[in-house]
Amino acid sequence: MLDPNLILTPLHYIYLIGVIVILSVMILRKDTPLVCIAFLFLLGLAGLGSVTGGIMTIFNAILYASKEFMEVIATIALVTALSKCLKDLGSDHLMMIPMSKVMKNPDLTWWVLGLTMMVFSFFLWPSPSVALVGAIMLPFAVKAGLNPLAAAISMNLFGHGFALSYDLVIQGAPAISAGAASISPSDILTEGRPLFLVMGIVTVCSAYLLNRGHIKAGIVNLPVVNSREERPKAGKTALVMAVLTPLLFLADIILMLAFDLKGGEATSMVSGTALVAMSIGSVLGFGKQSLEKVTDYVTEGFLFAIRIFAPVIIIGAFFFLGGEGISTIMGQQFKGGIMNDWAVWLAQHAPLNKYAAAAVQMVIGGLTGLDGSGFSGLPLTGSLARTFGTAVNASIPVLASLGQITAIFVGGGTIVPWGLIPVAAICGVEPMELARKNLPPVILGFLATFAAACFLL
Repeated sequence: MLDPNLILTPLHYIYLIGVIVILSVMILRKDTPLVCIAFLFLLGLAGLGSVTGGIMTIFNAILYASKEFMEVIATIALVTALSKCLKDLGSDHLMMIPMSKVMKNPDLTWWVLGLTMMVFSFFLWPSPSVALVGAIMLPFAVKAGLNPLAAAISMNLFGHGFALSYDLVIQGAPAISAGAASISPSDILTEGRPLFLVMGIVTVCSAYLLNRGHIKAGIVNLPVVNSREERPKAGKTALVMAVLTPLLFLADIILMLAFDLKGGEATSMVSGTALVAMSIGSVLGFGKQSLEKVTDYVTEGFLFAIRIFAPVIIIGAFFFLGGEGISTIMGQQFKGGIMNDWAVWLAQHAPLNKYAAAAVQMVIGGLTGLDGSGFSGLPLTGSLARTFGTAVNASIPVLASLGQITAIFVGGGTIVPWGLIPVAAICGVEPMELARKNLPPVILGFLATFAAACFLL
């Protein structure tokens, strides 16, 4: 029910200006945390009427965002710790050897490489998976005749696109979108599933068809990433962990299906399993040194996670004021959220409908992804999904899924060149060339996803 007595205050105008300025800074490919901090202060100053209120709003908003993101941060930290342990043991190499045996020709190799990257990205996220899959499988892929640029496209679209936007297992992206939209992550994964599948399938299939004539490799020079000297000797412990690790995660999947574990419960299973597997590997592989090794792996994992999410926390702190988080951050006298009020006002004064709301979600998601993060815009798209869904009586999970898909496909590392560097570096290709090759299939995926969304709203 729209509030007919809604009155816009200076707080609303400051927030709207802040959103526009932040999006503009993102488009200019500049970092936004300083801008977010400045507008957090201005919002606190205007809303609470004092300098102290402005300063406290900055901290309270960051603290609120930190609590919202902590589950995701811990999950990424623990699975990264596991990947570092497997690499030190040499288990990562053993886990990849069976895959190399099915790489018979460039076309088949393109799909095997991409699907392997997708599976590992579901469990480990793309960033650690790039090193895990790319550094070990790429030499086998090139030996089978696959062009390194085609390999980069495959790894990139399957991992940083399909897997990261869907985020089925770790559920970091759905958790952020759902938190801002005041719904459950399982709502996004269930109602948005057709959109994630359409986007992923259309994108990877069109990428394969558009680049099929260039998949076969010519003469290439790969970076030295997998020399025998750099690889640890694979002993009995490496073999045990290479077998045990996938079995443990397979058991997780079976238990999730058997007991209908979703959202936070599913994330807890994956995170706990990663920590247990890392601990077992450390004890078996390093014996008396395992106490120090576990500490090192956990520390490295959290450093990696915090490095990724530090700017996201600051950006999220600003955008959470647009939703129901404002009551916790600035006090119970503030209800509903600033962005929600703007959407209600827009619904009262503009001819907004379901399809226009879907288009706006995709545009805003794409714009927020221009900073190369992919996750920084999810609080905004999630908040907008709640607002627009309520205003035009459309599916909030579907709208949140649209924003999540475009934000991550653009910013997660498939379109913007400054987000493509890890994959481009390990494949020995130019980031700009990889971005240029990715653009047509991703655009086709966006169009197909929007068409599908029109039937689901």
